Amino acid sequence: MADETSIKVSAAARDRLAQLAAEHGTTIRNLVEELAQDTPTQAEYAERAELARAELAAALGQAPSPEAEAKARALLERLAGAGGAHHGSQTAA
Repeated sequence: MADETSIKVSAAARDRLAQLAAEHGTTIRNLVEELAQDTPTQAEYAERAELARAELAAALGQAPSPEAEAKARALLERLAGAGGAHHGSQTAA
């Protein structure tokens, strides 16, 4: 493939990626590509949050209050922590 590059990671990170890939029945390459493709950027999280606010405003007749957003964000963070898979903090809920 002409559109390829390489990345450098520590040996420990490489070994962990190899273990994770094996557990998921895939390759390190596919694991990293899926992570890059499937993990939203902060801008994408913000866009999703704005769309959610607009849908809630349409359904409820008003946008959620900052307090309601904070409660929802806290709940989502607790749920993400309980699931064990968390790729970074989201600044928008």
